[in-house]
Amino acid sequence: MFIGHFGVGFAAKKPTTAPSLGTLFLASQFIDLLWPIFLLLGIEKVQIDPGNTVVTPLNFISYPYSHSLFGVLIWAILFAVIYYLIKKDLKISIWLGLLVLSHWIFDLFTHRPDLLLFPWSDIKVGLGLWNSLIGTIVIEGLIFLVGVYIYFKFTKAKNKIGIWSLWSLVIFLTIIYLSNLFGPPPPSAEPIAYIGFAQWLIIIWGYWIDRNREIKT
Repeated sequence: MFIGHFGVGFAAKKPTTAPSLGTLFLASQFIDLLWPIFLLLGIEKVQIDPGNTVVTPLNFISYPYSHSLFGVLIWAILFAVIYYLIKKDLKISIWLGLLVLSHWIFDLFTHRPDLLLFPWSDIKVGLGLWNSLIGTIVIEGLIFLVGVYIYFKFTKAKNKIGIWSLWSLVIFLTIIYLSNLFGPPPPSAEPIAYIGFAQWLIIIWGYWIDRNREIKT
């Protein structure tokens, strides 16, 4: 899942209110931001395997620290604790921790059985939505659209930047998503980690959007 995670980040603005959209994106994509680091360190591995699923050619050989259920729980707790130490807001900290955890839950529906429950276990789970191109587009697209709608209805632009910064990100994410679905597979696994770092641009973009929008009263 890709834009679906960002859809969850958009939607989370309503119950949390206080954190910036950038922080919500950071939480919802946190383990996918860790994953490129672990790839470069050689701790986790991925291969290009066209046909591995209908949607993605990525064969996730090993990612026990970023994407096992136990690992994600640890990252979620750590994220919540750090936010609490900085902001002293227990409720929002818990919400953000749950947002980190939501990434694994949504991945559970899309991935084939390659998600570990524990790093030291061989038990892998995944419901395999990625085996259906139409199903993936409909479900993930719906999550994204609903999230954007919630954020749009719950906030208002302070200025023109607040308008076009939001919709330019929506268009950008849509283009990237369609390119991933219908474009050629990467030539090798090596560039994937570096491409993954580009997600930080979207996090920064989220902070920029929220700085130019405000909660409707």
